Amino acid sequence: MLKADDNLRGMNQREAVIEAMRANGGYATLGLLYKEALRIAGVKWGTKTPFKSINRIVQDPRYFFRIRPGLWALLEAKNKLPDELSKKPKPESEHSYYQGLLVELGNLRKQKTYVPKQDRGKPFLGKPLARYVTLDDIYDFTYPEIVDTAARVDVVWFNERKFPSEFIEVENTTDMRGAFLKFVMFEAFSSKFRVVAPAARKRELRPRRGAS
Repeated sequence: MLKADDNLRGMNQREAVIEAMRANGGYATLGLLYKEALRIAGVKWGTKTPFKSINRIVQDPRYFFRIRPGLWALLEAKNKLPDELSKKPKPESEHSYYQGLLVELGNLRKQKTYVPKQDRGKPFLGKPLARYVTLDDIYDFTYPEIVDTAARVDVVWFNERKFPSEFIEVENTTDMRGAFLKFVMFEAFSSKFRVVAPAARKRELRPRRGAS
């Protein structure tokens, strides 16, 4: 948790975001900012939607720039960022990056978060995904064959009753039909189903001409 000394008291919202980024090496995901910027003492947010305020603040090009979706950095740190943030990410690291963002978001919403065991060692901003998830093993929330399929979904959020609240598949390049076939198995549950993919792939969801 960030602590404010006498010099930080009375800082404004933008300064709180800057301080939170500096404490993280000059860059941060929005999920991290939502937690750490709001923890800095002496800052008056004066709004019921501080997350929207942070989203607006980081878009000020005088102080910040976007590295990739959901990840922002300070202009003052542009030439000091880790090498992996300066290079174009490989498709496999892009996949685990979005898994990490979704896990962060789930944790922020006070959900229990799970990713498949084979993905635990994959990197999210220099650390393995295992450092971020809150469940080592998936809950046995129903019949074994359904739980086994759920355990292969890219990200699963669970509510306080240990039932799945959201199933999320990250589809950078792979066929989306696999995600939808998995989701069919979970229709009996009061869960949300999401596919996270590049905007250019949205056309793949449109019905084909002549299709019934």
